[in-house]
Amino acid sequence: MKHRSSSVRALILSAAALPALMAVPAQAQQAEQETAASDPADGDIIVTARRREESLLDVPVAITAFSGDQLEQLGAIDVTDLAAVTPNVTLEVSRGTNSTLSAFIRGVGQQDPVAGFEAGVGIYLDDVYLNRPQAAVLDIYDVERIEVLRGPQGTLYGRNTIGGAVKYVTRRLGDDPTLKVRAAYGSYDQADAVISGSVPIGNGVVKIGGAAARLSRGGFGENLTTGEANYNKDIWAARGTLQIEPDDSLFIRLSGDYTEDRSNPRGGHRLIRGIATGAPVLEDVYDSRGGLLDPEQKVEAYGGSLFIEAKPADWLTFRSITGYRKDDSGTPIDFDALPAVQVDVPAFYNNEQFSQEVQMLIGTDRFNALVGLYYLDAKARTVFDVRLPGGVTALTFGNVETDTVAVFADATYDLTDQLSLSVGGRYTWDTRRSTILRQTFLGGGSPFFNGNGTLFATTSNFSGAADFGDFTPRASIQWQPTGDLNVYASYSQGFKGGGFDPRGQSTACRTPTGGICNADQVFDFLSFDPETVDTYEIGFKGSVWDRRLNFALAAFRSDYTDVQVPGSIGTTINGQQTFIGVTTNAGRARINGIEAEVNLVAARDFAAAGDRFTLSGTMGYLDAKYTRFIDGRGIDVADRRAFQNTPDWTASGTIAYSAPVGAGSVDLSTTVSYRGDSQQFELRTPLLDQPAYALWDANFVWAINDSYSIGVHGRNLTDKRYIVAGYNFLAQNPDTGAFLTNATTGNFIPTLGTEGVLTAYYGNPRQVFATFTAKF
Repeated sequence: MKHRSSSVRALILSAAALPALMAVPAQAQQAEQETAASDPADGDIIVTARRREESLLDVPVAITAFSGDQLEQLGAIDVTDLAAVTPNVTLEVSRGTNSTLSAFIRGVGQQDPVAGFEAGVGIYLDDVYLNRPQAAVLDIYDVERIEVLRGPQGTLYGRNTIGGAVKYVTRRLGDDPTLKVRAAYGSYDQADAVISGSVPIGNGVVKIGGAAARLSRGGFGENLTTGEANYNKDIWAARGTLQIEPDDSLFIRLSGDYTEDRSNPRGGHRLIRGIATGAPVLEDVYDSRGGLLDPEQKVEAYGGSLFIEAKPADWLTFRSITGYRKDDSGTPIDFDALPAVQVDVPAFYNNEQFSQEVQMLIGTDRFNALVGLYYLDAKARTVFDVRLPGGVTALTFGNVETDTVAVFADATYDLTDQLSLSVGGRYTWDTRRSTILRQTFLGGGSPFFNGNGTLFATTSNFSGAADFGDFTPRASIQWQPTGDLNVYASYSQGFKGGGFDPRGQSTACRTPTGGICNADQVFDFLSFDPETVDTYEIGFKGSVWDRRLNFALAAFRSDYTDVQVPGSIGTTINGQQTFIGVTTNAGRARINGIEAEVNLVAARDFAAAGDRFTLSGTMGYLDAKYTRFIDGRGIDVADRRAFQNTPDWTASGTIAYSAPVGAGSVDLSTTVSYRGDSQQFELRTPLLDQPAYALWDANFVWAINDSYSIGVHGRNLTDKRYIVAGYNFLAQNPDTGAFLTNATTGNFIPTLGTEGVLTAYYGNPRQVFATFTAKF
């Protein structure tokens, strides 16, 4: 494996140099240069879901696209805002953090942010895949567009993703000097400022550009123990670009970005009284009482990419995408949200990755194809203490190295002017190397957090490696009876490699007869298998009534095998309370769903700049069920488990009105979004699971002229309280999820600590803010 990886890596790095060497004068087709979502009235939305510019109407893929201008009109703050208006998508800030992303598309995702678990949804920043969820809650500034692709992706993208992908694309630099300033001020002392600009040098062959952002907000609540603001925001960010275009046949872009997040630790809200002390539940769900202050809360993320595109002929394009990223997070998470040391978790997350992708694209009148190679070398380290009453500390050290190589191809042939056939395939080789160290200390913390505890026991000291490989095909057929209608059917398979649970305890492994496990049995105990999904989809897209009504409908079925279900439980080993990771491969599941997106434009003077009234809506439905799920007792509990973070219904409706005023226009819009019932975990968790709810947003934007605009945006105007994440360490009935109680006291039974952990984190409350934009 090591020899194979080195050889392929050398091949890919060598191929990366081809675009610059083969460039000759020709007419360039610069993918992603056009605005992704032009005027919705004309139905001609341009996307690059298949790595070439196409109208959204022509792509046989379930995709939702947002242009930067649309996102500004909506007052979108970060990528999690997209979930409200995208069917069957969940994008949330992970529990106990400010910038770690939990993403689910069509029921497929990954909630656990620790090293060892791959994401089910791929996040891309300018075509560079982000291997870890830390620092992936991307703020929206200086963005050209964001695309959300639903379903397995792999024959067109560098990294295989089993559930879908979110593509964040920054703006390319234009030929003219630009300067843009955007500022916002609002509720909870929100104060944002973004300045961006670009300038050509000399004859315009070289362009430089950049953006800087200061994003800040006071807390929605307060930590009553430390006095710090809770749910605040304190971010500095910058981005720079060097763009070189010597002629139409060669395009080079070198870009880098840096983000520093010094927001305070995010404290959770206890949903139950303290079991030992009777500490009451706080009235304000955004207040907290956690006393953990180490390590310093800080997230630092940076990276860069080199994109080279060469077009030696009209029908041939070469691309190289080189990426490097690194992020380091210090995060104190007070699970129990109380001043005393009960279940306090100081944590470090350190991630680093290098990726190289090369592509060859062929485009003729009837035939389009892409062939690609991809390499990823990623390192992820998670270290955390679990501090328990009585001076007991359980240390978890998990270090995971991922070496991935893939070859992929996708081709489309137009059989006739109306009928097209696409086929594709990918072979992925994953190598996972993992080091797991679990230790128990008494009288203090571990050395990783400057503790002076005495080592009591080493419960895991494991190093292992495993190879995972799979071929995943894709095929689709589409029929376009007219230029404005598209009917398609597709099949795609997704694959996500297995790994090792960094929280696993090798001493908890027992043979069927109750004996101590040998090395091979420990390997099996700490590892989990790959998962696969087969998705069948039919869709219908259209634009009718002189392109005033645009719609996209899709129905799909996914057969999901060996679903990876990570989790952790409290237990007692050698007389000491601790916790262990429990990762299950649920045998089988099936997901049926439908999706609809509709946009209707009515204009008094459609051809000219007249009044415009728009109605738009989205709807998603998921029927996701496990059909085989064997628990630790050897019982099939499929009918007693549900998909986490997967509401059955998602929907949104927007009413918008635009009218010309003087040299500009006034735009009004209001959106109501709905999410059905959802569970935080596979087993029902009373109080923590979120019932159905709706949110109401509204926007007013006055474009004074081409240079200046002001806006007022309202988010969650009904001030709805809704849970987005949480922790649970209470004993439960493994079949019903009901909390178990002490027969004598009637109290809940804690599995970690003595106070019990049932802690929730909430979505943002009502926010109103004003914006000002100036373009020069």
